[in-house]
Amino acid sequence: MRLALATLTFCLAATAAAAAPVCATRDEPAPALSRLQDAMAEGRFVAYQPTELKIWDGNPVQASEVSIRADLETLRPWFDGLITYGAHSGAELVPKIAEELGYRAVVMGIWDIEDEVEIENALAARRAHPDIVVGISLGNEIVFGNRGDWTALKGAIEKLRAHAPMLPLTVTEPFATFLEPEAAPLLAELDFLAVNIHPVFEPWFAEAPPANWADFVVRVVARLGGEAFCGPILVKETGVPTGPREKNFDEAKQAAFYAEMTKALPPARERAFAFFSAFDAPWRIYDFNPVPGHHPEEAHWGLFTEDRKPKRAMKELMPISAPAR
Repeated sequence: MRLALATLTFCLAATAAAAAPVCATRDEPAPALSRLQDAMAEGRFVAYQPTELKIWDGNPVQASEVSIRADLETLRPWFDGLITYGAHSGAELVPKIAEELGYRAVVMGIWDIEDEVEIENALAARRAHPDIVVGISLGNEIVFGNRGDWTALKGAIEKLRAHAPMLPLTVTEPFATFLEPEAAPLLAELDFLAVNIHPVFEPWFAEAPPANWADFVVRVVARLGGEAFCGPILVKETGVPTGPREKNFDEAKQAAFYAEMTKALPPARERAFAFFSAFDAPWRIYDFNPVPGHHPEEAHWGLFTEDRKPKRAMKELMPISAPAR
């Protein structure tokens, strides 16, 4: 949910001289990767963090099972796939509750790639719910946020794969970070790519219509697939916040963006996007941000308010039917 690093010109530049995309070195995809791709093609993902799980001065607030269940019951009519950010402070309960509520897929996040407890929480959730945990994403913008480097991420992937060799693994960075040459060795180790693409942080955003916002995301995905990564690409974060109003963000713009995105990037096994994010999180204004300055928009990315009331985008989005179990 941080700032992307490219301009429209950078993204749409000709790529005739670009290197070939990096392909995973394993011979056979894990069966769970097929389930992930089924969910990409047939379902609808949303990026989710429990509404009770807040971070104050680096200290997480525990989310209760009751609250997580209420969150997921709210989301279920529209979504059957979840992408989480951590496996701590209650978030490790998400797969269990999601399975009970008929979700088809969870990509579990591990926030701290050096936290052995969090890693074990994610692996335990996978062992207990193998049919629904279809992948793990290590960290969120670790390189971009200067919380680690490519070498650290590659080591974390290799360590986790030793414990769960058939579990699809990925990491998440803004798209321009993945285009750095230094990313190539890590990309060769990933089963799928989870990427953040935010047109709202591009300098041309305010003057462009919603169709251009969605087209930007589609073209970025195409470039990533053309020169950075040859496997499935799941856009983990893309969206428009609904505030603050003084920055000209509102519910109408968010709804217009998703209306265009659903047309421009229809779900498929190789390319899909997740809605971002499930709920507003006012505490994020005070959370760590690698980009200097004040970022009030961090509070307003939700498709629902913090107290689970739907915004305009959700009222206009067609609910989905429950998947066959």
